[in-house]
Amino acid sequence: MIIQQEFQHDPFKLLIGCIMLNQTSNKNVRQVIYDFFDRWPTPNSILEANEDDIREAIRPLGFYNVRTNRIIRFSHDYINKKFNRASELYGIGKYAEDSYEIFINGNLNVEPTDKILIRYLNGEFINQ
Repeated sequence: MIIQQEFQHDPFKLLIGCIMLNQTSNKNVRQVIYDFFDRWPTPNSILEANEDDIREAIRPLGFYNVRTNRIIRFSHDYINKKFNRASELYGIGKYAEDSYEIFINGNLNVEPTDKILIRYLNGEFINQ
């Protein structure tokens, strides 16, 4: 099972998961994501958090300064910005947009370039 499947009923967490997955593996993200959401389950809780605490929580993923900034700015947008497409939010690129379309909107007609999303659309990972 991939991270997006686990969080497909919570768009905010799915997109945070995609931010965490950028330039690292599903395995690495699993080491931090559950504790992260135990501490900060909502965009408001992230905005109220100490930045250094977030940075330390995601340090194992690498690029923790960039990720921390991205998570905080994304959370602000998620609360305050009306959006039609996930990519209108800060820090959301093609991978997260494709993930949002597939897992939140149920749109299987996207053409991802990510190999894991391609494998998912080809029927892998469904029942794992």
